Amino acid sequence: MIPSPFDYVRVQSVDEAVAALTEHGEDAKLLAGGHSLLPIMKLRLAVPTVLIDIGGIRDLSYVRVEGDEVAIGAGTRHHELEGDAVAAAEVPILPYVAGQVGDPQVRHRGTLGGTVAHSDPASDLPTALLALGGTVVVQGPDGRREIPITEFWLGFFETALQADELIVEVRVPRTGSAGWAYEKFTRRANDWPIVAVAAVEGRVALANMAGSVVRATATEEALARGASIEEAAALADQDTSPGADMHADQEYRRHLARLLTRRALERASGGAAATAA
Repeated sequence: MIPSPFDYVRVQSVDEAVAALTEHGEDAKLLAGGHSLLPIMKLRLAVPTVLIDIGGIRDLSYVRVEGDEVAIGAGTRHHELEGDAVAAAEVPILPYVAGQVGDPQVRHRGTLGGTVAHSDPASDLPTALLALGGTVVVQGPDGRREIPITEFWLGFFETALQADELIVEVRVPRTGSAGWAYEKFTRRANDWPIVAVAAVEGRVALANMAGSVVRATATEEALARGASIEEAAALADQDTSPGADMHADQEYRRHLARLLTRRALERASGGAAATAA
């Protein structure tokens, strides 16, 4: 399928990107890796009149420690995050999950900011970010603002990002050697997960169990009360609204959420060394 006609603008800085977004309005779309945007343009689910290419803004590609947090530039590509030594030492779930995204071609083009902005409920990295907590830093014509990750994803392809803003950074707490795990069930290799679960220090996030990635709050509350892993995991699908398609109905997804949550919590409780197995 062929996208609708559009104009193309390539920018070299965040300020240029904000200026272009302001000039062209809500019909403009940002292009980074393109692996999320271009397929929906071909299906005409998105019909931008202008594509603003931010792939050349190298200032947005970094991973660094800042106080108690790790700051990751929005232009950091998945393969860069996968192999980053700072991320591996300070927040190891992220490079592990980055290595689970698609195939090498996807990981060499896709960016952290792109997958966060896309708001697909089946995305790997947003699931891990939601379990970590932290903030999304965005910039618009009025400067920068920080949005808690728990408030960023509003629904299917919907975020708290304004039309004239772009994501410039994601900040997450340093977890070091604390236990973590990521469990993902796919129909075949490199597919989107039918259900995925990220667990970090008692926080649990689910992919594909609602219109966006969501926290398993009933499970988290049960763990805080001292419930066993088995008891807490049995609550993982509470307050979720999974969809149904040709690959899985709602009840199957609920079963997977409970099962994968139990596995993730068991691995996370064993420490970081056990989670990478």
